[in-house]
Amino acid sequence: MAQTAVYVTAEGLKKLEEELETLRTTKRAEVAQRLHEAMEDGELIENAEYEAAKNEQAFVEGRILEIEHMLAVAKVIEPGPSMVAASGLPP
Repeated sequence: MAQTAVYVTAEGLKKLEEELETLRTTKRAEVAQRLHEAMEDGELIENAEYEAAKNEQAFVEGRILEIEHMLAVAKVIEPGPSMVAASGLPP
């Protein structure tokens, strides 16, 4: 990934950190449990639950990598009037 800065507010940074923590702890454990249960069901080749869990695992791991990268290059900014105007929302 490119090393372009990601500009976030302090609140946005906190949300990213919280999401990362949730993904690393709760979601990883949930997906691991689903995979374990699906593998116990026997035949993996035609096991839809196993495929769904593997797909979710790929999504979770991809999102973890994405957030880790964003946090590595994050630049915290203060929200100002120009940000409101740029968003199209009334001040």
